[in-house]
Amino acid sequence: MKKYLVIGKPIKHSQSPLLHNFWLKKNNINAIYEKEEYEPSKLETLISKIREEKINGINVTVPFKEKIIPFLDELSPEAEITQSVNTIYFNKKSVVGHNTDIFGFETAIKDTKYDIENKKILILGAGGVVPSIIFALNKMKVSKIMLSNRTKNKAERLKKLSSNLKVIDWGEIPDFDMIINATSLGLNKEDKIIIDFSKIKKDKLFFDIIYNPGETNFLTEAKNNGNIVENGKKMFIYQALASFKIWHGVQPEINDDIIKLLD
Repeated sequence: MKKYLVIGKPIKHSQSPLLHNFWLKKNNINAIYEKEEYEPSKLETLISKIREEKINGINVTVPFKEKIIPFLDELSPEAEITQSVNTIYFNKKSVVGHNTDIFGFETAIKDTKYDIENKKILILGAGGVVPSIIFALNKMKVSKIMLSNRTKNKAERLKKLSSNLKVIDWGEIPDFDMIINATSLGLNKEDKIIIDFSKIKKDKLFFDIIYNPGETNFLTEAKNNGNIVENGKKMFIYQALASFKIWHGVQPEINDDIIKLLD
């Protein structure tokens, strides 16, 4: 039986095993998908298990999307540009790091039917998934990206990814069309992002990359203020679909059963 894994810290909230094991069963694939919390010191040993084919594929979540790169043999073009890896596989004696977050985010935004071309985008956070979001936003031809992070110099390092990216102070709320919470604030029910919603006009798109819980305080307050809200569930599903297809050569079906499975 083949073995697949998602690693991160924290990892308890991840629904990746639920989704992947559903698809494995549905497609009669003899494999299992599990989740494990890892320490940075164990990443090199983990990758050696891919080379030995004791593990057949790995998904990577925070905080390892960049930290895993030194132990890989090869990066896909998307992973190379963003320096962010969320999918690992073994190919012709090489351990390859790939990025399916770009596809996941882009497809999820297209599903909202909200046209972001020439729109102003505000991103909160500068963690592992943000380079992928910036890459996808530019692919979708937004006019301006503003980035705000509690540690400002971490945001400054991402300016090299985009000529239309401006770093602003944490807590500053400029004029925007879409705001993305790419921080981990919201994983716990009591988490709040301090935003004065009364100063924001209605009908903006609020997107939270968090999908569990399904509605964070960030989205609840935005919705109550008359804005469009979207959580990270579809982004999560689409990035998982792309990983599944790489590993198994099968494109799994996305239907109501999948949406209900993750509720």
